[in-house]
Amino acid sequence: MAKVLLQPIGSKLEAFASPEDARANAEAMEKLEEALAEKRAEVKAGWGEEYVARAHKKGKLTTWQRLELLKDPGTDILPIGTFVNYGREFGEGKNKKKSPGAGVVTAFVRVQNRYTMVIANDNTVASGAWWPMTPEKIERAQHIALRLRLPVIYLIDCSGLFLPEQSRSFPGPTGAAFIFKMNSLLSANGVPQIAAVFGDCIAGGGYMPIISDRVYMTEQAYMVIAGAALIKGGKSQNITSLTIGGADIHCHISNCADFRGPDDPAVIEMIRRDISILPQSAAEYYRYKGNASDPLYDTGELKNIFPSDYRMSYDTRQVIARLVDSSLFWEVLPGKGEEMITGIARIGGLYVGIIANNQFLIDHTEYPDQKRPGGILYREGISKISQFSRTCNSDGIPIVWLQDISGFDIGVEAEKEGLLGYGSNLLYTNSTNTVPMITVLLRKASGAGYYAMSSIAYDPVLQLSTPVTRLAVMEGRTLAIGAYRTKLDDNFEIIETDDKERQKIVDGMQAVEDRITQDMDPVRSASLMDTDEVVYMGELRKYLEAVVEMSYQSIGYRRIKNPRIWSVHDLHNLTDV
Repeated sequence: MAKVLLQPIGSKLEAFASPEDARANAEAMEKLEEALAEKRAEVKAGWGEEYVARAHKKGKLTTWQRLELLKDPGTDILPIGTFVNYGREFGEGKNKKKSPGAGVVTAFVRVQNRYTMVIANDNTVASGAWWPMTPEKIERAQHIALRLRLPVIYLIDCSGLFLPEQSRSFPGPTGAAFIFKMNSLLSANGVPQIAAVFGDCIAGGGYMPIISDRVYMTEQAYMVIAGAALIKGGKSQNITSLTIGGADIHCHISNCADFRGPDDPAVIEMIRRDISILPQSAAEYYRYKGNASDPLYDTGELKNIFPSDYRMSYDTRQVIARLVDSSLFWEVLPGKGEEMITGIARIGGLYVGIIANNQFLIDHTEYPDQKRPGGILYREGISKISQFSRTCNSDGIPIVWLQDISGFDIGVEAEKEGLLGYGSNLLYTNSTNTVPMITVLLRKASGAGYYAMSSIAYDPVLQLSTPVTRLAVMEGRTLAIGAYRTKLDDNFEIIETDDKERQKIVDGMQAVEDRITQDMDPVRSASLMDTDEVVYMGELRKYLEAVVEMSYQSIGYRRIKNPRIWSVHDLHNLTDV
């Protein structure tokens, strides 16, 4: 009978990092995390206290207050898409407006011991209106829910499109209309959808709840194709939106809603009751007698491990030791493709495959007296992770990708070895995998190496960034050299001898480097939806625990082998290590 023999990994911080280095690393990380915390608080505040007071004056809760009532006591709300639209302004002159979080909160929320995807209009931002990228953010949350078969809860308080910007949210293949297609696909795949309307629900927002299995309304909620103001203008009828499409109409005449409740807390309690009668989570079934346990080494020490200088290396195995249960890990194929680390661990008591970049120098496979830098994909490492990825997919084991990659190897040797072909094999593997994959951009995410290690284009169920993530084709200095290559010699020194012209080149190269460095900021990537969420290092374990459990929560939509019949045992036994 095959057994999964997990071995201890990692060591105490003082065994591999000097107190001075550990302190310097932590101080640099804490500075970045403080800046991130300020940005999070800015988004969560919406349009500020004045708009919170407006909601309360109407007898409504704010979106975040609704989420607090909805979640299981003592559990965390895990937002995704926090920074969508961050730093962008819409309109002109005095009419410029921001849309914190694109006016919608999307989050993993544990309800009645089951993870759900919650999509909730932020009623402190233009009354929950849809802005440019609001549809894309909603659709991303729906897609994640579809992949993991998570119940979807819509908390609707939406005044429709933010009309001054309608041209950037109404049309297009992923514009507002695609939300309703995702509603339909979720329904067609048997994913529970529950909608609660707490106030405005106009136009496109009016269609959003209708395909849901349950639709709730509070006494002050209404759903209409067109609001009273539009009808007054078009048909000269003096009526209110509540008269047109309130709970009286939709719960008792049109049957577009199912149940009504007096206020926000009452309706939220009804939602919790509905979730309680859904099938329970299968996670305990798939733990195979294993219990969730914390890592042996404090996850908070991750901020001590990552060097303040991104060019410096660190021990990836020490990172893994601070993310997995009891710091136990079965490394598979340790003697092959040493620039990559592959193996099996438990997170939250559930099995996962881990694929990570090794940052240290490694032996050259052809020239034993030479070393090669880690964090780069070579032929053997590509083959290793391709096969391991396919094997995990065959066994139904979710895969966690820990990226810190500078790209593929380049040069004459790489081309002779056919790295293009090996890389294509890896891309094909990750394109056709159906097992849930979770991608973490620990630090560098560069070039085609970023693509190959299950980037967001290859449909991981979640992609996370950290405060030190640098997502770009190449580093700013490297790109500046490429842009000014004709003005440099073979050692990349400036050829120009005229002082003024030379200074122009220096300034130009610095401008390119600064711009690229700014573009690599993880919050900027998140604002463009190039990554799902930016998390503190100390939050990585919490997010991974949640998403891994979600991967095992629902049954019947993918194959999950029991560990006795894993193909990964065969891979291990038939390969020299």
